Amino acid sequence: MKLGFIGLGRMGFNMVLNLKDHKIQVVAYNRSPEPVKEIKKHGVEVAYSIEELMGKLPKQKIVWIMVTAGKPVDAVIDEVMPYLNANDIVIDGGNSFYKDSIRRYNKLKNKKIHFLDIGTSGGLSGARHGACLTIGGDKKIFKRIESTCKAVSAKNGYAYIGPTGSGHFVKMVHNGVEYAWLQSLGEGFEILARGPYKNLDFRKIAKVWKNGSVIQSRMMEWAEDAFSKDPKLSKIEGVVGGGETGQWTLTTAKEFNINADSIKLALAARKKSRKHPAFAGKVVAALRNEFGGHEVVRKR
Repeated sequence: MKLGFIGLGRMGFNMVLNLKDHKIQVVAYNRSPEPVKEIKKHGVEVAYSIEELMGKLPKQKIVWIMVTAGKPVDAVIDEVMPYLNANDIVIDGGNSFYKDSIRRYNKLKNKKIHFLDIGTSGGLSGARHGACLTIGGDKKIFKRIESTCKAVSAKNGYAYIGPTGSGHFVKMVHNGVEYAWLQSLGEGFEILARGPYKNLDFRKIAKVWKNGSVIQSRMMEWAEDAFSKDPKLSKIEGVVGGGETGQWTLTTAKEFNINADSIKLALAARKKSRKHPAFAGKVVAALRNEFGGHEVVRKR
């Protein structure tokens, strides 16, 4: 199998290296040339234009897209469509809204081009060494790329979910859960920080919590890493970015008459952090930086 990969951001760059490690032939392209030049140093075949990329793929083409959600995905699909034929496959491995994925599926279906939506989780380390993939689309088309999904995912870390949109729907809900989970961790550490016992060792607490406790998790591992680098998170502000996928989750919950109170409060806390930073926000921002490379606001 040889596929074209479009989008060399933080996740895409690592995913391409993961593909290469598993002997999957890939041609990588990015709109700005710097990441293309960088990934070429790792022995990856590259292209500097869509035309060059598509020209390096076999007759039956597979294109894996990993760009920012929304208009950038539509723009890439519009760019590659003239080079695609019936039975070719387009994969969106980014964080797209599931209804957009259904729309794109129908658009490509009219040209007899197949579309799969893949929710990709696991952060940068997952993309590099073993991701969590939730796949939506026609099952027979999924079967054509299943070996690739298995290769780049963690053990038992991929699943065919169901019809078009379901892969991104499940990833959207995952992100909503992540919002609430991050906020609860942030609030817990803020209570520790402001409670009656001064100078607690947060790294030590995260370490013991990750071993045998009810709340042990990869998130706790990232918390330990964050506190090992900055024990009191004194180098960053309590300002939290993001919010798009959390808002999608809330909008969907409202559509189906679900309260989703914890996710709602977590999203509100993120917005509040931009005007009224708190220690909980520092924890959330630090964790997002650990697992996803998301930007933090450094103290001046």
